[in-house]
Amino acid sequence: MATVELTSTNFDEVTGNDGIVLVDFWADWCGPCKRFAPVYERSSEKHQNIVFGKVDTEAQQELGAKFDIRSIPTIMAIRDGVIVFAQPGALPESALENLIEQVEALDMDDVRKQLAEHNH
Repeated sequence: MATVELTSTNFDEVTGNDGIVLVDFWADWCGPCKRFAPVYERSSEKHQNIVFGKVDTEAQQELGAKFDIRSIPTIMAIRDGVIVFAQPGALPESALENLIEQVEALDMDDVRKQLAEHNH
Protein backbone atom coordinates (compact mmCIF):
# COMPACT_ATOMS: atom_id res chain seq x y z
CA MET A 1 0.00 0.00 0.00
CA ALA A 2 1.32 3.40 -0.88
CA THR A 3 1.29 6.24 1.58
CA VAL A 4 -1.86 8.28 2.19
CA GLU A 5 -1.88 12.08 2.14
CA LEU A 6 -3.42 13.23 5.42
CA THR A 7 -5.14 16.61 5.66
CA SER A 8 -7.24 18.38 8.26
CA THR A 9 -10.24 17.05 6.32
CA ASN A 10 -9.44 13.32 6.52
CA PHE A 11 -7.00 13.05 9.48
CA ASP A 12 -9.53 12.18 12.20
CA GLU A 13 -11.39 9.79 9.91
CA VAL A 14 -8.22 7.88 8.92
CA THR A 15 -6.63 7.82 12.39
CA GLY A 16 -9.82 7.17 14.37
CA ASN A 17 -10.36 3.64 13.07
CA ASP A 18 -9.19 0.41 14.64
CA GLY A 19 -5.77 -0.72 13.54
CA ILE A 20 -2.41 0.98 13.20
CA VAL A 21 -1.76 4.27 11.45
CA LEU A 22 1.75 5.68 11.16
CA VAL A 23 2.02 9.38 10.42
CA ASP A 24 5.06 11.08 8.92
CA PHE A 25 5.05 14.85 9.48
CA TRP A 26 7.32 16.29 6.77
CA ALA A 27 7.97 19.25 4.47
CA ASP A 28 9.41 19.60 0.98
CA TRP A 29 12.32 21.78 2.13
CA CYS A 30 13.44 19.30 4.82
CA GLY A 31 16.52 17.26 3.81
CA PRO A 32 16.13 14.54 6.47
CA CYS A 33 12.45 14.21 5.45
CA LYS A 34 13.46 13.57 1.84
CA ARG A 35 16.01 10.94 2.92
CA PHE A 36 13.44 9.25 5.17
CA ALA A 37 10.70 9.13 2.50
CA PRO A 38 12.02 6.01 0.64
CA VAL A 39 12.46 4.15 3.96
CA TYR A 40 8.86 4.97 4.88
CA GLU A 41 7.65 3.98 1.41
CA ARG A 42 9.47 0.60 1.54
CA SER A 43 7.99 -0.10 4.94
CA SER A 44 4.50 0.73 3.63
CA GLU A 45 4.99 -1.93 0.92
CA LYS A 46 5.95 -4.54 3.55
CA HIS A 47 3.07 -3.84 5.96
CA GLN A 48 -0.16 -3.93 3.95
CA ASN A 49 -2.25 -4.02 7.17
CA ILE A 50 -0.96 -0.64 8.37
CA VAL A 51 -1.95 2.79 7.04
CA PHE A 52 1.11 4.93 6.31
CA GLY A 53 0.02 8.56 6.34
CA LYS A 54 1.98 11.67 5.45
CA VAL A 55 1.26 15.21 6.63
CA ASP A 56 2.89 18.02 4.64
CA THR A 57 3.41 20.51 7.47
CA GLU A 58 3.58 23.41 5.00
CA ALA A 59 0.18 22.64 3.44
CA GLN A 60 -1.38 21.42 6.71
CA GLN A 61 -0.09 23.91 9.25
CA GLU A 62 -3.12 23.48 11.51
CA LEU A 63 -2.33 19.75 11.93
CA GLY A 64 1.29 20.56 12.76
CA ALA A 65 0.06 23.05 15.35
CA LYS A 66 -2.60 20.68 16.74
CA PHE A 67 0.05 18.06 17.52
CA ASP A 68 2.70 20.61 18.54
CA ILE A 69 5.12 19.47 15.84
CA ARG A 70 8.30 21.49 16.39
CA SER A 71 10.79 19.38 14.45
CA ILE A 72 10.44 17.37 11.27
CA PRO A 73 10.37 14.67 10.34
CA THR A 74 8.25 13.55 13.27
CA ILE A 75 6.89 10.01 13.30
CA MET A 76 3.65 9.32 15.13
CA ALA A 77 2.06 5.92 15.69
CA ILE A 78 -1.67 5.67 16.36
CA ARG A 79 -3.36 2.41 17.25
CA ASP A 80 -7.13 2.07 17.60
CA GLY A 81 -7.41 5.87 17.66
CA VAL A 82 -4.85 6.30 20.48
CA ILE A 83 -1.48 8.03 19.91
CA VAL A 84 1.02 5.50 21.28
CA PHE A 85 4.25 7.03 19.97
CA ALA A 86 5.46 10.40 18.68
CA GLN A 87 9.09 11.33 18.20
CA PRO A 88 10.99 13.74 15.98
CA GLY A 89 13.80 12.47 13.80
CA ALA A 90 14.17 10.26 10.75
CA LEU A 91 14.35 6.62 11.77
CA PRO A 92 16.66 4.11 10.10
CA GLU A 93 14.73 1.27 8.49
CA SER A 94 15.59 -1.17 11.31
CA ALA A 95 14.27 1.28 13.94
CA LEU A 96 11.06 1.86 11.97
CA GLU A 97 10.52 -1.91 11.73
CA ASN A 98 11.20 -2.22 15.46
CA LEU A 99 8.66 0.54 16.20
CA ILE A 100 6.05 -1.27 14.10
CA GLU A 101 6.68 -4.53 15.98
CA GLN A 102 6.33 -2.76 19.32
CA VAL A 103 3.08 -1.05 18.31
CA GLU A 104 1.68 -4.36 17.00
CA ALA A 105 2.58 -6.05 20.31
CA LEU A 106 0.82 -3.48 22.51
CA ASP A 107 -2.03 -4.63 24.71
CA MET A 108 -4.48 -1.86 23.87
CA ASP A 109 -6.76 -2.67 26.80
CA ASP A 110 -3.77 -2.05 29.07
CA VAL A 111 -2.86 1.14 27.18
CA ARG A 112 -6.42 2.51 27.54
CA LYS A 113 -6.42 1.59 31.24
CA GLN A 114 -3.13 3.42 31.79
CA LEU A 115 -4.44 6.44 29.88
CA ALA A 116 -7.61 6.49 31.98
CA GLU A 117 -5.56 6.35 35.19
CA HIS A 118 -3.23 9.07 33.93
CA ASN A 119 -6.11 11.37 33.01
CA HIS A 120 -7.77 11.23 36.45
